[in-house]
Amino acid sequence: DPDSRIMLDGATKAFTQAYNAQAAVDCDSQVIVCADVTQQANDKQQLIPMLQEIEENLGEIPDRVLADAGYFTEEAVESVVEGFMEPFIPRERKKHSDLPEPAPRGRIPDNASVVDRALRKLKTKVGQQTYSKRKETIEPVFGQIKEGRGIRAFLLRGLEKVKGEWNLIC
Repeated sequence: DPDSRIMLDGATKAFTQAYNAQAAVDCDSQVIVCADVTQQANDKQQLIPMLQEIEENLGEIPDRVLADAGYFTEEAVESVVEGFMEPFIPRERKKHSDLPEPAPRGRIPDNASVVDRALRKLKTKVGQQTYSKRKETIEPVFGQIKEGRGIRAFLLRGLEKVKGEWNLIC
């Protein structure tokens, strides 16, 4: 299939022929507000297109953007802030066993970059509470798709067909 790509599975470290399914979910309702499929091996370049699709679908932008470390790039964080949204996107993955970093004290330095300010906010209690909503919002949606509905692979082949299938699933 010319539209398939070989990708490294982050969990197993094995190469697999696969697509990368994306979904954005409203925190309050757990409703999927946009979905897409790419052939990129990671999520680094997917945040900005997903935010654009959210705006197209809803006619407005979200107040806050919660995304895991796989979506972090300085460009993405800066784009979120420039779009008048509040970013909650960590630079690095944290293990569940890792203790939270202490909340910063004192004023934010005047010369702190947009990215430094966003990362600092994540360390605060409010930032940690806000970011924790990501796990209870998006993870159950993917769990319902994979476990509840038993959808673990695409039935169609070719990127455009897989995109259509993913949109139907979502």
